[in-house]
Amino acid sequence: MPDAPAQQPVRRRQWGAEKSSRPRPRQHPRPSDLSLLLAGAAVVATILAGLAYFVLTVLRNRLDHGFGGFSYTMETILFVAVLSSLGFSSVMYLVARRGALRRFRDHERVPRAALERHFASGHQAVTTLVPSYAEEPDVIRLTLWSAALQEVPSLRVVLLLDDPPNPSDPVARERLAATRLLPSQIEAALSVPRTRFEAALFRRTAEFDQTVAVEPRDHVEMLEHYRWAVSWLTDMAEAEERPDHVSDFFVEQVLLSLADDLALTADAVEAAIAAGEPPGPHRTLDLYRRLVWIFSADMDVFERKKYASLSHESNKAMNLNAYLGLMGGSYDAENTPEGVMLYPASGPGPHTLSVPMTPYVLTLDADSILLPEYCLRLLHEMEQPGNERVAVIQTPYSAYRGAPTRLERLSGATTDLQHIQHQGFTAYDATFWVGANALIRRAALEDIQVSTVEQGRRVHRYIQDRTVIEDTESSIDIAMHGWRLVNYPERLSYSATPPDWGSLVVQRRRWANGGLLILPKLWRQAKIRKSSGLPMTFMELALRVNYMASITWATVGLLFLLLFPYDQRLLSPLVVLMGVPYFLAMASDLHTCGYKRTDVLRIYGFNLVLLSVNLSGVLKSLSQALSGQKIPFARTPKVRNRTAAPAWSIVMPILVALLWGFLLWREVEHQNWLTAFFLALNCVLTVYAIVTLIGVGPAVVDVLTALLHWFFVPRKAETSGSDGDDGLDWRSALYHGSSERRRPPRPRHAAADVDTETPTDPDRDGDRDTDRDEVHA
Repeated sequence: MPDAPAQQPVRRRQWGAEKSSRPRPRQHPRPSDLSLLLAGAAVVATILAGLAYFVLTVLRNRLDHGFGGFSYTMETILFVAVLSSLGFSSVMYLVARRGALRRFRDHERVPRAALERHFASGHQAVTTLVPSYAEEPDVIRLTLWSAALQEVPSLRVVLLLDDPPNPSDPVARERLAATRLLPSQIEAALSVPRTRFEAALFRRTAEFDQTVAVEPRDHVEMLEHYRWAVSWLTDMAEAEERPDHVSDFFVEQVLLSLADDLALTADAVEAAIAAGEPPGPHRTLDLYRRLVWIFSADMDVFERKKYASLSHESNKAMNLNAYLGLMGGSYDAENTPEGVMLYPASGPGPHTLSVPMTPYVLTLDADSILLPEYCLRLLHEMEQPGNERVAVIQTPYSAYRGAPTRLERLSGATTDLQHIQHQGFTAYDATFWVGANALIRRAALEDIQVSTVEQGRRVHRYIQDRTVIEDTESSIDIAMHGWRLVNYPERLSYSATPPDWGSLVVQRRRWANGGLLILPKLWRQAKIRKSSGLPMTFMELALRVNYMASITWATVGLLFLLLFPYDQRLLSPLVVLMGVPYFLAMASDLHTCGYKRTDVLRIYGFNLVLLSVNLSGVLKSLSQALSGQKIPFARTPKVRNRTAAPAWSIVMPILVALLWGFLLWREVEHQNWLTAFFLALNCVLTVYAIVTLIGVGPAVVDVLTALLHWFFVPRKAETSGSDGDDGLDWRSALYHGSSERRRPPRPRHAAADVDTETPTDPDRDGDRDTDRDEVHA
């Protein structure tokens, strides 16, 4: 990125005559009272349709035909239970949607002047933690830049690099070296504007302390600084390579959007001077501070796997916990036979490692991007009176616009629908932490901290890693200690969605795994709150249970409806009417988010081919519950090449489609037209999803590759060497005080570092090249 010389002519935008044509990130429009009325009517209509079905179909069949035999009774109970669970999930979506619409209507955007006045003291400090494992450096770079350009009085950005520190693979070694340089490169680039604006602020602060009025030359100088900042951001945007839609988003919505805002501020100040109402001393200092805060960030990189004294458990939660446990201390390193150990410093510096403590921590996934005002607005909201017990505030991430594949676009559509749903959770105090990004109060993390001793080392867990959905379980932990979680009602964060079927399988199977394991903890929380006199409301409990368990009952229920040969007397058009409000509301939300209303059918087909993936995640949850062993954390691959999909995730949807075709033929023969219509719709949408989302060519390649791996077993590498004495292990002798002569032991984590260099999931099939670095385990 080229440095922008101060004396270059600056390209200016004439805001009075021409507005920026750059599209802004889509925010949810303010809903009308009619929209809220229709949202409430959808909830009522779904409930009434369910009650009408029970009365007019189930009870009437009982009265007309008697209670029948045991098999028919059990069949009726199962059918009603499945319909009730699916209807309950539909109602919960509609309830959360209405809560979100109400929040969007009542939300008032805080003016810039109020934000700058709130932060005038400059005491707020935030540490941004970006956990990363085997990510592409280009992906991490955009995330770090979006974090570094946040407008915060004191900002520290730390890349938590979890790759093996000494990889043997040349590709991994080159990628790691490039990633390690990213923080220092960004800090060096920011040093040019940072030095300029800090010096200007220092001079103006000293002068304004001695005078009341601001001289015209001071305003002219401030405008020159703003124009220089606009030019610097514009030059950086022009120098950026834009190989994909994510890079386009970063350039347009981070760099150029920030440049537009600064240009607008400069033009507004210029217009105010021309009107005879120039900013006063305090407002002028606020404008100078804004420039300093935008371009000031302390960048660092931390690798926990370099230290044997820290946990090496392979998941994102423990990567975060390792650094959180070090915050607020200074440490010295010592080489031992087990590896490098960190010990709390006992004397004056310098020390090997010093980690500042900050009152706020921002966690950010390495494939996410924050809009420039993310920290500013969320931190302001957290510090408002009445929000002292808010532990986590976030904007549930949205999908990048302009996805090149149909699968990524539909996956992004479901992500944008979840944004609305999560906003509705806050309306009923049922918010869940979404791990892609969140601003967290450090005091809340201290409350939920659990310390254990493992292999003689004390391990601090702030974020539980018992399940692979650590953010969901931590949400329950935070609420159990009397803290609140809040979703800010704007779209200020964006994250990548899986671009192909292979990476989508990894992500959705992880999402389906763990919710059932957390339900007992939710039940304990409900009992604790009831005994403390602050009982959980029914709506909060219902929304939380649905969020954690709906994948289980929706998957099992839909398979039951489509595959079980139930009695035709249990069918009724009222069953279809129960789902009509849900699908109409979803179609409306898709249109509001910038998608087609007909995408609601494509998303339904998308969910049909995911049935086997969701079922696999549920079975893994049950396996963990029975065995008590944690399931390895499988990270979603973020590579430019296609990720190979496991063969079963392709074969199972094809088998299901064939089975539905056979059942359709049978139902047509028996003239069961309602069932036939339902089967035909599902069969057509499943085939459409297989062809357009998975792809015929990639499906054939992945299945054939899995068969080849099945028949050909790689030869194990032969080991060589002597078991005899290799000489004195002097490190062990000095450290342990033993004169025993033995072979120098390898550090405990060394083998894991070599083996996880190109990790693979044992449940996945596919070639090594496209599966590289998929599972963080």
